[in-house]
Amino acid sequence: MSPATQPHVLVVEDELAQREVLGYNLEAEGFRTTRAEDGEQALMMVEEDVPDVIVLDWMLPTVSGIEVCRQLKTRPETRGVPIIMLSARSEEVDKVRGLETGADDYVVKPYSVSELLARVRTQLRRVRPATVGQVLVFDDIELDSETHRVKRSNRLLKLGPTEFRLLTTFMEKPGRVWSREQLLDRVWGRDIYVDTRTVDVHIGRLRKALTQHGGDDPVRTVRGAGYALG
Repeated sequence: MSPATQPHVLVVEDELAQREVLGYNLEAEGFRTTRAEDGEQALMMVEEDVPDVIVLDWMLPTVSGIEVCRQLKTRPETRGVPIIMLSARSEEVDKVRGLETGADDYVVKPYSVSELLARVRTQLRRVRPATVGQVLVFDDIELDSETHRVKRSNRLLKLGPTEFRLLTTFMEKPGRVWSREQLLDRVWGRDIYVDTRTVDVHIGRLRKALTQHGGDDPVRTVRGAGYALG
């Protein structure tokens, strides 16, 4: 899996040893990680690069984890990012508070790293199902991320690797409008300079591939905004 398509997990933990252990184990499982040591740094990093999942410690310097969670869940661009809250607080009232603030899961310290990895995969299955091997289906199109095969009406389609990544992005969130800049980040990655016109070229190739055996073009152009599937 290329760095651009690797699921991205932000680890926010002020204890260096725990931060490093989590980062190491996530990367060993194929995730791309970024790491923050306090709440202020975490908020800045999310502004620069929105992750797929956030593992967030409750007790943080500068800005608490609960406040980071609250802020992110009030922003339209980040409210859908799953947040797994880590805390030494085991009381039910604390867990309820964390969940009511917007956390999608709550893990009490000390925790099993393997259990936490499983919870990360569970959240990814919801927001980026292709990254955990699920077969994606939209109308008569079927995409298998493990075998890299795409079928339409049970007929195999030939797609290049970039077109496959574009289609994966669209099929994970049908109906969502993606700007050219968002597609560049998701499909090509932030570290590679590609002109936005390149997106249009590959969208054209994707459309051609999807209609190679007939059928309507499912990719919709939204003037002034970008592209969407359906």
